[in-house]
Amino acid sequence: MTGSPLPRMIVKRLLISVLVLLVVSLLVFGATLLLPGDPARAILGQQATPERVAALSEQLGLDAPAPQRYLEWLGGILTGDLGFSAATQGPVSELLAGRLAASGLLLVLTAVVSTPIALALGAWAAVRRGSRTDSALSGSSLVLAALPEFVIGVLLVVLLATSVFRVLPSVTLARPGEPVWSRPEQLVLPVVTLALVVIPYVVRMTRATLSEALDAGFVEMARLKGLPERTVLVRHAVPHTIGPVAQVIALQLAWLAGGVVVVEFLFRYPGIGQALIDAVATRDVQVVQAITMIIAAFYVLVNLAADVAGMLADPRIRHSTTGAAA
Repeated sequence: MTGSPLPRMIVKRLLISVLVLLVVSLLVFGATLLLPGDPARAILGQQATPERVAALSEQLGLDAPAPQRYLEWLGGILTGDLGFSAATQGPVSELLAGRLAASGLLLVLTAVVSTPIALALGAWAAVRRGSRTDSALSGSSLVLAALPEFVIGVLLVVLLATSVFRVLPSVTLARPGEPVWSRPEQLVLPVVTLALVVIPYVVRMTRATLSEALDAGFVEMARLKGLPERTVLVRHAVPHTIGPVAQVIALQLAWLAGGVVVVEFLFRYPGIGQALIDAVATRDVQVVQAITMIIAAFYVLVNLAADVAGMLADPRIRHSTTGAAA
């Protein structure tokens, strides 16, 4: 063999990811150009004089041709300059720094909580196929998967923060400038809401892929060799499920970057979701563009990581790599 296909496949995925982000940047910039009204007048108000509107447009670079503005904006994104917020009269990076940390904490906690629980429940259902446990898990995951995140959030608020058990705050209580992790109790409801949205899909995919692997011929051959069932499960069945399950986990975690907008608005959580809503309301175009690109980049990177993990876990690719090296 001439070489391993794995590096070529990774480079191909990386190039596709870069192309996707470039297309997204064009769509985001074009969409903001199509927004009705004049951003400078929206910032200054309807009573602003034409001279002040023209001066602000020049300050923000709104009077330049669209291709030039796009190239300057894209160059700034690549160099870490997210632009200038018209609403706060400061750099967008300073505006989003604390909010990105808050949203990142929410996403990390959700991933840490939901992933092991979902994998364990999915594997348990696959091992106990046809039992009452399997039926209960399948039915519960189906119901949860059908509920939007805001419905789950409202139900949790009613259950744990208002009418039934008043044990948690219904909204974020952090004061301006105070980190959200200073009061851990205010993180519980947003994290549980996002986790209950993610878990059902991972449970169902884990059960389906592991059930298929357990019925495969190579697993039956391992059983005929007299290997313990736990060894058959861990060494032969599970590796063949990592790729598809990693894809689903990645899709769900990538969805969190967009779904967090609704949850942050529901719980008044000071993250990028709330910042995006505020920026749309005030026509702060630079902030809208920056947050949209951050969400898109997170989505693409998570999917790229899932693709690489799936390729590394795929026995066919791994064996091909070993054979090529030999």
